[in-house]
Amino acid sequence: MTQPDGAPALDEVLAPAVHDLPGGLPAALEAVLMVADEPIPVLELATALAVPIDDVLSTLHDLAAEYRGDDGGRPRGFELREAGGGWRVYSAPAHAEVVGRFVQGGQTARLTQAALETLAVIAYRQPVSRGQVSAVRGVNVDGVVRTLVARGLVAEVGQDPHTGAGLFGTTGYFLERMGFTSLDELPPLAPHLPDMDDLEGLDGLADLRGPARAAAVAPGTDLSDGAADDGDDAPAPAPTPHDVAHDATQDTTDEGHA
Repeated sequence: MTQPDGAPALDEVLAPAVHDLPGGLPAALEAVLMVADEPIPVLELATALAVPIDDVLSTLHDLAAEYRGDDGGRPRGFELREAGGGWRVYSAPAHAEVVGRFVQGGQTARLTQAALETLAVIAYRQPVSRGQVSAVRGVNVDGVVRTLVARGLVAEVGQDPHTGAGLFGTTGYFLERMGFTSLDELPPLAPHLPDMDDLEGLDGLADLRGPARAAAVAPGTDLSDGAADDGDDAPAPAPTPHDVAHDATQDTTDEGHA
């Protein structure tokens, strides 16, 4: 497109001619991805490089295959994969132990059982209040939720229109750590948790050990331990989410109460 006086439009002047750069489009994509601190959507990459989306997507898949060594070449210590709604370069899973020793100095850094259980309930029943999560787990989860928020795994996404209680849901960082592009990829664990209809009116953090607790939780849910979740892992009825949240949280560190 040109301006009325015949001069090239500003977007044509500024648009990078990526195919004329050393390495062409593949190298241009690598250069952008190397400075990304979060997954970049294909549309954003295509816009930045002024290249059709189909060309970008095809090149991304070619690069991912090249890094894996699918063409007979040397597998790289990093990989390119789609996660969290975009594409990003990650260290290869085969070298996770080596990377872990370098980053953590040999220390294991994972969320506690209590935090994993709370994260699983939020992931499957979001948006959900802390009181509703407490009803499922049978303990006060206020401190655990604060830790998950601090880790960037969950965030307040709104308020209950009836009670004003804050509602929490998982974040894009959670999807990224899980390697998911959407919550639809969560394993089918939800049928094992009570419906939100069974948790109406439990937006406060009242003592869940009384008679009201038994009436509030879905029939058949075992809440055998009502101790406050102030730092110790406590038995909870939600299925253990190791397979769900273990990889998502292995680079986080618990700080006392979660």
